[in-house]
Amino acid sequence: MTALRIVLGEDSYLAREGIMRVLEELEEVDVVATCADLDDLRTTIDAVQPDVVLTDIRMPPTNTDEGIRLARELRQSHPDIGVVVLSQHAEPLYAVALLEGGSDRRAYLLKERLKDEGELARALHEVAEGGSVVDPHIVERLVGAQSASAGSRVDKLTPREREILGMIAEGRSNAAIARSLFITTRAVERHINAIFSRLELAESAEANRRVQAVLVYLAGLKAM
Repeated sequence: MTALRIVLGEDSYLAREGIMRVLEELEEVDVVATCADLDDLRTTIDAVQPDVVLTDIRMPPTNTDEGIRLARELRQSHPDIGVVVLSQHAEPLYAVALLEGGSDRRAYLLKERLKDEGELARALHEVAEGGSVVDPHIVERLVGAQSASAGSRVDKLTPREREILGMIAEGRSNAAIARSLFITTRAVERHINAIFSRLELAESAEANRRVQAVLVYLAGLKAM
């Protein structure tokens, strides 16, 4: 298998070196460039055309939401490039912003997740293949926000359906959900179809309805 070509965006030297050490331990991953600010990251992406950009959520020039803005830009300029955004803190609103333009090829992870090489590798390969990943800690906060949001459409779901929708929000495939819950893939498909129906999602391609379902799942947070 061809190694994934990664561009890393991180302004902190110590953090950049730490992330590089983790990436060097991963198989089938090749870091082709590192950048310390948004302008350099944009220029480098244009020059090397990586498979995935792994970027801090904050970097110069403003140290606010550069990673999110870059992901939005790349949706238009380089739609085939995956983006994994790293954050120091659990900030669900940024996850919502990242997924609003579509969840395909996007991931949002907490930096503490870098301790688990398998999680980082899964996120990189998932976005490269067109999928999405949301850090489980973010999903837990979003579940709490939904529970506190009166009248949410998610309230119509059964506990098992909410559990499966949470796994969809994490970017898991039907097969991965089935393995985790010890049920068949066909059973997962039935639950997902029920979710689409209860959330009153318009008929469209399943991938689009999965995105819509995740956005409904996240939407309650904005009212808080």
